[in-house]
Amino acid sequence: MQITRFCPCVISPKAAEVIELFEALGFERRLQKEGINDANITSVVLKNADGFSVIVTQVDNLPQDITSIQMNVRDFDEAFELLESKGFKNSQGDKITDTGTSKATMMVAPSGFGINITEHIRK
Repeated sequence: MQITRFCPCVISPKAAEVIELFEALGFERRLQKEGINDANITSVVLKNADGFSVIVTQVDNLPQDITSIQMNVRDFDEAFELLESKGFKNSQGDKITDTGTSKATMMVAPSGFGINITEHIRK
């Protein structure tokens, strides 16, 4: 399995506050994607001068922040099957997010730990 990015992800109902904190730590916005899953979900990639990245995602209907690992891969199906074989479950049930430019979902371990897997569609 080829991993192309591996970084922390904060999923929050108060993403603007989290982004502000990371900007104060020297991170800059690099990418923003809105309307994910045809909902009010926005994801922002931040990066600092040393090359460290963090992704902050706005999800309004959460009671609290969730932290997970963002893992971008070349082959979504391969990563999905590997995590599933290790006991991870798709947090969206049978749904996979397909934005046209990426394919993604959060996989949750039996312990509750989450790994967001994403394949960016290369044309």
